[in-house]
Amino acid sequence: MALKADRLELHTDITFFMNEVAERGGAVCLGTTSGSGAAMDQGAALVTYAANPTNKIPMGILLNDMVNIDLTRQYLNPFRNEVQRGSKVTLLRQGWVVTNRIQGTAPTAGAPCHVGNSGNLAAANTFGGASVIGQWMSIPDQDGYAKVEVNFPATTR
Repeated sequence: MALKADRLELHTDITFFMNEVAERGGAVCLGTTSGSGAAMDQGAALVTYAANPTNKIPMGILLNDMVNIDLTRQYLNPFRNEVQRGSKVTLLRQGWVVTNRIQGTAPTAGAPCHVGNSGNLAAANTFGGASVIGQWMSIPDQDGYAKVEVNFPATTR
C-alpha cells in the first residue's frame, strides 16, 4: 500500500484516464497526448507515472489503484478503490496525503517536495523544470511513510 487513509482532499480532478497498472500514492504526469479539456470523456487525456519526469507536466497524486483484471470473472475491490486499466482516475490537486512513494534521501519537514521518477516523490530536484508539487510535513516514520502537502499546478522554486 502506497497511500494511507489519513489524508485531506481539498480539490480532486476526474478528467483524466490512465492506461497502465499502477499503485496509488504517486505523482502522475501528463502523457504524450492530451485532450483539449473541453469534454469530460476524451480518451486522449492521459496521465502516467513518468519514468523520467524531465519536461513532463505534473498533474496530481493518484488516488486509485489501477488494475488489469478480467471483469467477467471478478469484481473491482471498492475497499481498495480499484479502477480498471484504461478508465478514469481520481487525482488529488490540493490537500495532503501520507505516502511511502519516496525516492532518494529522506525528506525533512518543511522542505519542498519534488516529482521523482516513476511516480515517486523526492526531497531533491533531480530532474529540473516545474517539479515542486508541495511541501513535506513530516519525516518518514518507521514504516517509510511521510506526510506531504500538495498544491498543483507545480511551480519552480
